[in-house]
Amino acid sequence: MKYLKPKAAASASLLVACLVAGSGCSSTTTDSATTAQTATAESTLPQPPVAKKVPKELTTHGHTRIDNYYWLNQREDPEVIAYLNAENDYTKQVLGHTEELQQKLYDEIVGRIKQNDETVPYKDNGYWYFVRYEEGKEYPIYARKKESREAKDEVMLNANERAAGKKYYAAAGLSVSPNNQLLAFGEDTVSRRQYTIRFKNLQTGELLPDAIPNTTGGAVWANDNKTVYYSVKDPALRSFKIFRHTLGTPASQDKEVFHEADETFSTYVFKTKSDKYIIIGSHSTMAQEYRYLDANNPNGGFKVIQPRERGLEYSVDHFGDNFYIVTNKDGATNFKLMQTPVTKTGKENWKEVIPHRQDVLLEGIEIFKDYLALQERKDGLTQIRIKGWKDAKTDYYINFEEEAYTAYIGNNPDFDSKELRFGYTSLTTPYSTYDYNIQTKERELLKRDEVVGDFDPNNYEAKRMYATADDGTKIPVSLVYRKGLTLDGNNPTLLYAYGSYGNSMNPSFSSVRLSLLDRGFVYAIAHIRGGQEMGRQWYEDGKMLKKKNTFTDFIDASEFLIEQKYTNPDKLFAMGGSAGGLLMGAVINMRPELYKGVIAAVPFVDVVTTMLDTSIPLTTGEFDEWGNPANKEYYDYMLSYSPYDNVEAKAYPNMLVTTGLHDSQVQYWEPAKWVAKLREIKTDDNMLLLHTNMEAGHGGASGRFQRYKETALQYAFLLNLLEQQNQ
Repeated sequence: MKYLKPKAAASASLLVACLVAGSGCSSTTTDSATTAQTATAESTLPQPPVAKKVPKELTTHGHTRIDNYYWLNQREDPEVIAYLNAENDYTKQVLGHTEELQQKLYDEIVGRIKQNDETVPYKDNGYWYFVRYEEGKEYPIYARKKESREAKDEVMLNANERAAGKKYYAAAGLSVSPNNQLLAFGEDTVSRRQYTIRFKNLQTGELLPDAIPNTTGGAVWANDNKTVYYSVKDPALRSFKIFRHTLGTPASQDKEVFHEADETFSTYVFKTKSDKYIIIGSHSTMAQEYRYLDANNPNGGFKVIQPRERGLEYSVDHFGDNFYIVTNKDGATNFKLMQTPVTKTGKENWKEVIPHRQDVLLEGIEIFKDYLALQERKDGLTQIRIKGWKDAKTDYYINFEEEAYTAYIGNNPDFDSKELRFGYTSLTTPYSTYDYNIQTKERELLKRDEVVGDFDPNNYEAKRMYATADDGTKIPVSLVYRKGLTLDGNNPTLLYAYGSYGNSMNPSFSSVRLSLLDRGFVYAIAHIRGGQEMGRQWYEDGKMLKKKNTFTDFIDASEFLIEQKYTNPDKLFAMGGSAGGLLMGAVINMRPELYKGVIAAVPFVDVVTTMLDTSIPLTTGEFDEWGNPANKEYYDYMLSYSPYDNVEAKAYPNMLVTTGLHDSQVQYWEPAKWVAKLREIKTDDNMLLLHTNMEAGHGGASGRFQRYKETALQYAFLLNLLEQQNQ
């Protein structure tokens, strides 16, 4: 089926266009019998809404851009809501014939999930803590057991009960007081990630009257069991202040203990594993700063560990008489571990524990009484290293045998433990939880996520390959598919990537993905620059004035899959979300002919306008990621790749764009404007669909299962394109 461009469908879409444009329509428009007959014939085809154009001049550095769809940034405007609903209706019409397939996909995906399930308990302060799920329920139940794993469950918070009657619900930041009697937790019922902190008496079940609005969700307990610290958000949703609250008093009387005045930093608060110190952190892309307070003295003053310096990054933990610092000090690009006495915390007192290595990224540490566990990354893969404090001979890596996998340090709250809790997964191995005995080097599999049905990992094959970028850089690509694949260049392939903020896209298992693999798809992850898979420099080479490396790496990975006979442009699909949605927008402007279809989820596509508007959430904190367009050099560079600004009159792939009305990370109007502009300018008849979740934000629908409705829609979009091609 061909889908008419808005310009060619004016007659058939007249009513919708007039409604969305908010203007009257002249009666002479339909006077012609010929026009009426054409409209009747064309009305059998779904017609897209046509957003009205209201030119707005945006001038920066003497350069003027015209934004015809700027008006869409008014969330409360009924006309905006009408337009988004019209787009949703259009998407539903175009994909209406796939509703049965969508339901089948949804049933498949949900059918693989074990309904009655629970996480592996971990022990903390005399209790075993875990999360339980019950059949048919959308939300988790947070529970604990006293002393023994076999003891009776004690439900701390049943999110199903708290979510009753709400369109959206998320609980976050659950924290139990040192005496085990009180629970603090955050609740978001809008999906803007603005949480109200509440408190519950775990002995009586009583919900206390204390309620603290507009927080990040977490509360940190002082050791007196009545004082908590928390962070609040400014109008741009930046976490900018830390307050102290005493139970039983109004939140309006809470005392401000720290104000992060620098808009390029955000602030947060946490407690050290030792429970000795409360730490306030300030974070930007290029620098961090920490303050500490004895948790036994909640009314005391915080002391700075090391004042912020641009380019000096560090993180803090505590053990014994020392703070342990993971830092890039003195050019340690991949970070090193240092220690310093609690009484002398300045960087001049830091002493090296684990040196910097050019080929190994130090991602994090876990401190125990007798040993240290380090999470590292080498050649794109995670590693776990064990090192004894006193025994120099205890220094080794846990062995993992798969070609592409992910290992990570789990929850280890007990300093005295001789066992390390770690997680493991791969493209063919479901998430697995292990306890590893440091002394015997034996591992015990505590749980492997069950895939309900006839799943057999031996039916699938995973590979790690390398594409070569134009500048000679080797780009890792992880692939998974059903065994027996023929390399004839004719396999449908979905290529996914992110490539920003130093976030590494690890090869991990997804039971959801099986619905594609079992239908013949190859699933591939391009580990492009902008992530941190190959070390810190990998990130540095994919941001700021090197951001285009991210996009060209993805294109090179796409061409590599075609050259290696995995697929061809008629069966290659691309997908990315958020900053990965920016990737999708940039790539289709650069090489649209490479892809049959593209899924751009909550895409960050109006880069210049957003980064110029410091009132938008996250903008000021991201100047060191993208650059500050108030500087002409960065303005010009952003303008050269910003997807919205670079839409051209040419053919684009079939596209499904998704967003959430209450998105706090990427505002809904970015994808809405982008789709409207693409409709106006592009020259093809390919599908262009916008789906807005009117009740959710950046993470989509809340609940355990409802989120997969959108996944089913995305997969049906892909499969429908394949079916059309085969007809």
